[in-house]
Amino acid sequence: MTANGSGGGTPGGGAHLRRALGMWDLTWLAIVAVANLNVVPVIAAAGPTTMWLWAAALLFFFLPQGIGVIELSHRYPQEGGVYVWTKEMFGDLHGFLCGWCYWTSNMFFIPTLLFYLLGIVSYVGGANIARLNNSSLVFGLVAIGSIWVTAFANVAGIGVGKWVNNIGGVGTLIAASLLIALGLITVARFGISLPASSFRLARLDWSVLSTFGLICFALVGLELGCVMGDEIRDPRRNVPRGVLYGGVLSGLQYVGATLALLLAVSQKDMKVLQGVVQAVDKMTARLEAGWVLLPIAALVGVSTIGATSAWLSGSARILFVSGIDRYLPKMFGKLHPRHDTPYVALIGIAVLCSCLVAMSFAGESSVKEAYVTLLEMAVVLQMIAYFYVYAALARVAFGHQAPTGRYKPWQTRLAAVSGLVATGVGTVVAFIPSEQVDSTWRFEIKMLLSCAVFIAAAVGLFRYYSRRKADVSEAAAGVA
Repeated sequence: MTANGSGGGTPGGGAHLRRALGMWDLTWLAIVAVANLNVVPVIAAAGPTTMWLWAAALLFFFLPQGIGVIELSHRYPQEGGVYVWTKEMFGDLHGFLCGWCYWTSNMFFIPTLLFYLLGIVSYVGGANIARLNNSSLVFGLVAIGSIWVTAFANVAGIGVGKWVNNIGGVGTLIAASLLIALGLITVARFGISLPASSFRLARLDWSVLSTFGLICFALVGLELGCVMGDEIRDPRRNVPRGVLYGGVLSGLQYVGATLALLLAVSQKDMKVLQGVVQAVDKMTARLEAGWVLLPIAALVGVSTIGATSAWLSGSARILFVSGIDRYLPKMFGKLHPRHDTPYVALIGIAVLCSCLVAMSFAGESSVKEAYVTLLEMAVVLQMIAYFYVYAALARVAFGHQAPTGRYKPWQTRLAAVSGLVATGVGTVVAFIPSEQVDSTWRFEIKMLLSCAVFIAAAVGLFRYYSRRKADVSEAAAGVA
């Protein structure tokens, strides 16, 4: 198979993509992809007992994820990552379904990043801008504009796109570190305001448990660099290091940032779209250091832009390899004649994300409800993709393949089982509406219908293009 453009195929033949990503690029990519501070306020709003959920997710979901990504990328280092891994283990249909859920999940997630960015701007921008906080029109138009700017930056080349990601990763690390430092200084000066009893497991209820799915979703992203497998220099050496460094730093940032928010802002006052800058505002006011707010808000903004770029470019690679394999229109497999980037796939993702931003306000939804619904929908689809990742790891662990992996059999088996269980729990609890949802029935209808439509569309497209692919092969055989 060949890609249309300046090179040949990838999973099925290796498109001439430029190998521009090194170990530190992968580290910053992992940080900017995994450590999304925008989800921390939604999680912290569920209360202090979410710290137990963080511990469970880090141990039973995140650690197995790192093992799975390193093991599977070692065996299958090609462009496409999760798509290729699943396809190699379970065949074309399941590979397509995994890739479909992966990139459609990010279609839902990318708008939430931009909603969050606009929430920060409205918080620090003064009274006039704050009035736009609940304007669906303003949020929608600015979010759509930001999607297209990000898409064209990535069309300009992986060399340009990776610096957006790298700067975003550095911004994420600095912003989270400053937030944690403010929390520590506040505790040192004024003591701990949360009683120890607020962390008791007895306080866990269904509304809090629903946060576990979001926490698992917050921890995905170590695989994102592997989606760009043919753009990594020496992937078998650089991927494990990037996953290790990026994973450790991301986990520490999440735990520290959540604790800092819990210490600074009461649960009932937590704002899901502005929680981080709200916490910084409260802590700096108590410490009489209000000048710190604007620089941290700017860093969080840079972090959010980097995350948007990372997930948009990663999602486009799945469309790209699906186009090469002819399970989506072959135009998605085209490379830009000058920049060697999957420009049609990038533009396609931008179009679909823009449509989702507009659709998210259907039924008179508020900005807050649109944000939470998009986020929970992204959780469900991403968890389906991760079912396939851990199932592929299980097949490696319990199968009879040649011992070419990086881990011992007992390690991969434990990681696969743990990951599958955690993913299953995360999927189920994602359908439990949180306290941030205004209308339970509208939330459930949107979630169920969206899942059904997206899965049905995937199966329908696969069957349609499989028949077309078979017809072309038969016609070619007849000519030969």
